[in-house]
Amino acid sequence: MPPHVSADRPAAQPPGRGSVDALITQTRRLKGDMDAVRQDTRSDAADPQGRWQRALCDLALHQLDDLDTHLAQLRDGPPPVPAAGPAPAAPVASRRESLLSRVGSAEWNLLTDEAAWSEELYGILGRDPAAPPLTLDELPALVLDEDRPKLTAMVTDCLIDARPIDGEFRVVRPDGERRTVHMMGEPVLDAEGGTTSMWAVLRDVSELRRSQRAVRESRDSLQHQRHLAQTEHRLAVEFQEAVLPPWRGSPRLPHQGPRSLDLAAHYLPAATTSRIGGDWYDALELADGQTLLSVGDLTGHGPTVTSTTAMLLGALRGMAMAGTHPAQLMSWLNQLLDATVQPALGSAVCCRYRPDTRTLMWAQAGHPVPLLFRDGTGRRLDAPEGVLLGATARAAYGQAEETLEEGDLLLLHTDGLAPADRLLGLAPRLDRARTAQECVRMVVEECGESERADDACVLVARVTR
Repeated sequence: MPPHVSADRPAAQPPGRGSVDALITQTRRLKGDMDAVRQDTRSDAADPQGRWQRALCDLALHQLDDLDTHLAQLRDGPPPVPAAGPAPAAPVASRRESLLSRVGSAEWNLLTDEAAWSEELYGILGRDPAAPPLTLDELPALVLDEDRPKLTAMVTDCLIDARPIDGEFRVVRPDGERRTVHMMGEPVLDAEGGTTSMWAVLRDVSELRRSQRAVRESRDSLQHQRHLAQTEHRLAVEFQEAVLPPWRGSPRLPHQGPRSLDLAAHYLPAATTSRIGGDWYDALELADGQTLLSVGDLTGHGPTVTSTTAMLLGALRGMAMAGTHPAQLMSWLNQLLDATVQPALGSAVCCRYRPDTRTLMWAQAGHPVPLLFRDGTGRRLDAPEGVLLGATARAAYGQAEETLEEGDLLLLHTDGLAPADRLLGLAPRLDRARTAQECVRMVVEECGESERADDACVLVARVTR
């Protein structure tokens, strides 16, 4: 607590200037370093993380400013408090530029009902330096209504019970500006222990509290954003699990005949985001004994994209069950996606496999073509015409056919998995695999361990012998 200044109490001597000057130098060096960090901090209003970092930098600068102010006052000693009457006038500009302009002092004499304010206190409270200082009875007139009981209680405790003052209240300056003031003080007692006056230091902490509030609000905003992201992720996962076939095993076709397909699939989430993307795969046994195989990818992440994926898969299954061929499926899916409330782009491959002739009919919409592995070698199937789903309402889609053989392996994937050449390089290993599940495991071991930038799906169909 700073010492009292009165006629019969000599002012305390300031501490050694050398050590305090060294602390001031270090503080100002830290302020320079902190300001450089602040300049490098992102200030994008749409980025909660950046706002939080920026607010912390501002708070640190305000804390260092306050430390600089207090060290300077410690070095120079407390400002003199006039005996009575108005404080001498000083130019407003010089008061604002003063390093100590945020710290003022006052003394209220209970015996004479006189008050003495420092020049800085006039500036903090926005009072005319030519006006007389306010008495303790007049001071609450500057304070916000809801903070007056707090000030009254602090002053009463100090004057009646001789307790030190340490608290904050908000004032309204004559120009209408609100400021937050931190007051620390203590009573001055006579020889009999009675209170004769009250001495206090008042500090304008408005900027400091504003920075603390900005940190708190930006932190809360960041936590809210994280909570929303977690909620979105949970919803997207629930959507995905409800829509896609199980990816921790083989999709099952309940009525597989002697010339059926051995199927396996896997979904690989991105390593750089917790949000679920629009990648999907599907395998469906149709009423005529044929099998529908498809993979696709919608742009974006989160529940909206997952719900659109569910809509497309539902439409795809329904149309396929009605006997629609792949090229027509692509055309109708394109129209459906183009007509959605929230436009999106997507790519897809749709295959219809006829087991009695081992014929594969397929179409694609801006998607990586299926890879065919046979006798230890692999190749890309020749792609029919087809643009991205949702790109244009009147797109035309071609259709291709391929005759498969016993032991052939068909690999469908989304573009986030790996380049086709890398997948084709697995041909010798895939040829030695006994099941489609082993093939998928080899693909995941080769392509799934890296830091993946996007989600991916792989679907393997093996023609059984």
